[in-house]
Amino acid sequence: MTEPDIDFATDPDDYRHWQLDVDGPVATLQMQVDPHGGIRGDYELKTNSYDLGVDIELHDIVQRLRFEHPGVKTVVLTGGLDKIFCAGANIQMLAGASHGHKVNFCKFTNETRNAIEDASANSRQVWIAAVNGTAAGGGYELALACDEIHLVDDRSSAVSLPEIPLLAVLPGTGGLTRVVEKRRVRRDLADAFSTRNEGVRGQTAVDWGLVDGIAPASAFEAHIAHRCEIRGAESDRPDTAGITLAPLQRTIEEDTIRYGTLSVDIARNTNAATFTLAAPTTTQPTDGAGLHASGPDSWLLQAARELDDAILHLRFNETEVGTWVFRTTGDPDAVLSAEAPLHDDADHWLVREIRLLWARTLKRLDVSARSLVTLIEPGSAFAGLLAELVLVADRSFMLDGTWEDLDDPPEPATVRLSAANLGLVPMSNGLTRLATRFWGRDDALAAATSTIDTDLDAAAAAAVELVTFTPDDLDWDDEIRLMLEERNSFSPDALTGMEANYRFVGPETLETKIFSRLSAWQNWIFQRPNAVGPEGALQRFGTGSRPNFDKRRV
Repeated sequence: MTEPDIDFATDPDDYRHWQLDVDGPVATLQMQVDPHGGIRGDYELKTNSYDLGVDIELHDIVQRLRFEHPGVKTVVLTGGLDKIFCAGANIQMLAGASHGHKVNFCKFTNETRNAIEDASANSRQVWIAAVNGTAAGGGYELALACDEIHLVDDRSSAVSLPEIPLLAVLPGTGGLTRVVEKRRVRRDLADAFSTRNEGVRGQTAVDWGLVDGIAPASAFEAHIAHRCEIRGAESDRPDTAGITLAPLQRTIEEDTIRYGTLSVDIARNTNAATFTLAAPTTTQPTDGAGLHASGPDSWLLQAARELDDAILHLRFNETEVGTWVFRTTGDPDAVLSAEAPLHDDADHWLVREIRLLWARTLKRLDVSARSLVTLIEPGSAFAGLLAELVLVADRSFMLDGTWEDLDDPPEPATVRLSAANLGLVPMSNGLTRLATRFWGRDDALAAATSTIDTDLDAAAAAAVELVTFTPDDLDWDDEIRLMLEERNSFSPDALTGMEANYRFVGPETLETKIFSRLSAWQNWIFQRPNAVGPEGALQRFGTGSRPNFDKRRV
């Protein structure tokens, strides 16, 4: 069955699978999945299993808790069904999904769980998993995203990662990596855990490091409340009103998407989408209080939300559009003025949340399986935060000079770095995009960073290695056309592999390991007959018939 178009916009009034209750500094998020609420109509979401629609709501909740509930210091994630925390990703959904949907689904669920970890680590809104029933597969992976995991000790509830023995695939949301990297479970115990269908219960789960604590059912609620009290006391979240994340104003037509600060135009002949981001045109807030008064309407917040939504829309709904081209328009000074609170009022809770949202959104670009190209032309606004779109690109072109054939030629294009490029929005590898660009070349990095707050024309930008090519106006159109046509002629599989190898250098982190290892291996395993073939584990799961494995290791 073909997946329908996916819309990532949702609202608390539309939630079908989650119940959120806020009581002062503690929010309780209860998972109670509607079995008939799947995105496709050919499966039921039984036993708190989930599909993309469930995770879209979760993603929305994570965002809203951070922006709309600044006073919430701890979030308790728990199950809403008897003796079931979460059964993980719905197997019938996976069995009937296209390969691309499976891989994109895993990537998005990983990003959502990374956002939960980001909330605990950087927003000081600590997530605690109250595993009040069985947590299997993706259900345990959901708990793994939380800063603490506590399991009810009732002789039946267990945590497990049964994907390998039951489904012939890997845990799709970073479970293997988080078990040994985040939980620091010993390798041999992790091996035993991930090949044991029934999972691990009670004190053994504590001894192995799979959970942080246990409590009997009669004391479980008090145990979780005590943990919330302890962790909440460590938080710097303010007791103040939040801002409401109003729905994005968006128009989608056949080949265009229009937002307030962003437009996306799709060229089907080259399978390329051009993102055009506009600099602010009105006076912007200068501090956190001003941003708070602006609600969701400041350029700094609106632009990040719109870019994030567009990335997700194209990932799932325009899978053949393989090249994303980035342009900007407007006044570079306006961009730098808009980002001023990030530097001048960095400790304000809302400023912090907006900065972290930009970081997550740009990371989404880094791990998207698309060719990223940036075009820097007269009238561009590649300054500060928007200069990250130059650094994120696999290839960039900057016009040398201006459009000489115009009666009134505009000023030549410039690029201007700011303090925003020096660590406010790091990549998944923990480095800035500048440091990644110049990995192991300290002199080149120093030369580039020495130009902070300086307008660089094409020659100057090329001299400090910030751009790839600098054609003049006579060659510009032909070079861009040939590049797009060439990119469209290559194998998208080979391009994805090449880009993923080149984008990340230097130290590995939990995030890079999840996205590099998981994306590579799951991409491969999801196409192997042992998993998805007519006699594979995904197809035969629940039928009573055992899968027939090809025993060769390759």
